[in-house]
Amino acid sequence: MATPPPGYGAGPYGPYPPQQQVPQPGPYAAQPGPYAAPPGPYAAQPGSHPPPPGPYAPASAYPAQPGPSAPQPAYAVPPQGAGDGCRVCGCRPAAPATVRGHQGLLVVMRFLSLPGPFCRDCGTATYRRMSSDTLWQGWWGPLSVFITPFTLLLNLGPRAAFRRLAEPAGGFRPPLDPGKPLWRRPPALLLLVPALLVAVGVPALVVVGLLIREEAPPVLAVGQCVRNTGDWKDQDLVVTDCGSARAQFRVSKRLTTGAACAAGDFLSDPKYGGDGWTLNCLTPLR
Repeated sequence: MATPPPGYGAGPYGPYPPQQQVPQPGPYAAQPGPYAAPPGPYAAQPGSHPPPPGPYAPASAYPAQPGPSAPQPAYAVPPQGAGDGCRVCGCRPAAPATVRGHQGLLVVMRFLSLPGPFCRDCGTATYRRMSSDTLWQGWWGPLSVFITPFTLLLNLGPRAAFRRLAEPAGGFRPPLDPGKPLWRRPPALLLLVPALLVAVGVPALVVVGLLIREEAPPVLAVGQCVRNTGDWKDQDLVVTDCGSARAQFRVSKRLTTGAACAAGDFLSDPKYGGDGWTLNCLTPLR
């Protein structure tokens, strides 16, 4: 009969010594989680508190890095009064002015306008072109005769605004050529000729009228003698000396209300009465 192995502890079959458990691979084995703290330069140093597990550690866990701050974007401030660029060439500075024009078409008429902004050269060119067209297109209508001068006066405001601007620069194309001044263009010369004729003709007509003005008819008085160099429908009585052989009539009476001339007398024209309505009785001398 075999001898049993020596026992451990009390009894013939004592407890076995503790054995180390070795994990076995399988579908339910513990897997490394995604929130494990990865090794890196921010690992806990000896003597410091370790950061909490996971990739979202607080900012205090990361040391501040010295260096210059990020550059801020710079915004260019446009010069005062520059406004938007010119609508024609894009240059600056530009004035937000509106240039106007007018066309008279006998029965109908057209009101034209071109809003800005314009630079100095483009605005001056637009003002001269539209005003020049208005000078010869704006008079052909009953109302356009009065509207055209008003339109030309309105354009003086934009013209003054354009002249105050500095030289244009920074556009996407060259500015317009202003061209000749308005008073040197053919439409302005066409308007200048009638204006000169009116300016010279009116004084000339006044002078001629003064030179050829008819003398005021004389105011006849009782006892004067006259002669008639015209006919009785268009009398031209001239005061004459009563002793002259050329005297034809004597003023015998000034008619008043209810009075009448003697038989055979003639009546003078009212223009010789002094007030435009008094008549005189003219008695023939022969």
